[in-house]
Amino acid sequence: MDNFTFFNPTQVEFGKGKEQFIGQHLAEHGIKKVLLCYGSDRIKRDGLFAVVSKSLSERGIQFVECGGIVSNPVLSKVREAIGLARSQQVEAILSVGGGSVLDSSKAIAAGVRYDGDVWDLFIGKASIEGAMPIFDILTLAATGSEMNNGAVVTNEATQEKFAIGSVHTYPKVSIVNPALMKTVSRDYLVYSAADIIAHSIEGYFTAKEQPQLHSRLVEAIINTVIETTETLLADPENYNARAEFAWAATQALNGLIYAGTAGFSYPNHMIEHSLSALFNVPHGAGLSVVMPAWMKWYHSRNPAQFQRFAQYVFGVDTAEQGIAALEKWFDKIGTPTRLSQLGITEADLPRTIENVLGNAKWFGVAEIYTRDVVTTILKSAL
Repeated sequence: MDNFTFFNPTQVEFGKGKEQFIGQHLAEHGIKKVLLCYGSDRIKRDGLFAVVSKSLSERGIQFVECGGIVSNPVLSKVREAIGLARSQQVEAILSVGGGSVLDSSKAIAAGVRYDGDVWDLFIGKASIEGAMPIFDILTLAATGSEMNNGAVVTNEATQEKFAIGSVHTYPKVSIVNPALMKTVSRDYLVYSAADIIAHSIEGYFTAKEQPQLHSRLVEAIINTVIETTETLLADPENYNARAEFAWAATQALNGLIYAGTAGFSYPNHMIEHSLSALFNVPHGAGLSVVMPAWMKWYHSRNPAQFQRFAQYVFGVDTAEQGIAALEKWFDKIGTPTRLSQLGITEADLPRTIENVLGNAKWFGVAEIYTRDVVTTILKSAL
């Protein structure tokens, strides 16, 4: 096990009805005015907006609305929201929605405290020296953003999907009520399952130093996701399954399974970010296409771990059988496994490859993911 520092200051409030207390949490942090960020008007139709606004008003907290944040959040909206936050002199950001809203909120929170353009923080031109306090009510379990400091945003002009992260961008309080997630569509449930699995396997397969404990934790997370996804597809009202699914999503990317792990990278996310940036595909759907293709290319570099994955996750013997079992499971639940299912053809490969090569430099793995390697992986996913 490698040396590590584990730091996670986020307070998670998990369970039914917890959203009713958002006003109390904000008041405890001395907040009087917030920018309330959300996606569609669904939160108004399903009553969540009314619950939140009531909780805020009872504590004398004003809010300014910032709706319309889209899946695969975009830089233009972040810039717009930064201007709104400044002009309205809000004191904190409140995210009500899924990972896209929360990622945007983190970028907004950091951007308000930076004098230049917020994209500078994504491209390494400047570092995050501070951020507004961030609070959230989660309505979709997938990204783990509720308990980490990361945020991913797409620059529409450059077609680059990059990330930021800082000690300043952890949420102060995250409210996770699985009951709020029961209206998530079938498609986004299975895309979320793929996203959680991708978060879990990046270090598991690529790390040079991987503690046994963390391998077991990863396997437990993935097995939980597989079991609960199948339960929820059959019974969307099953609260306990949704709760375990949601907590597995949080555990997959709150830093725990990477503490003591060293020498790892995020190749599946690196490749998928290009698919989202260029073709606006749902992140989880892109990952379910990339993962089997990448695994087929990579498994010979870490055969023992891939065999372990095959055995402890799918109960089969070889690496190849384990990869085939994962791909078969993705097919079973209905998340894509081929680029063609995303509307991406062989004619799209040249610009996709160029975009991935740019990401490889940003991720610091350009020496491994050369043009030939990226071409091989993407062609196998057609």
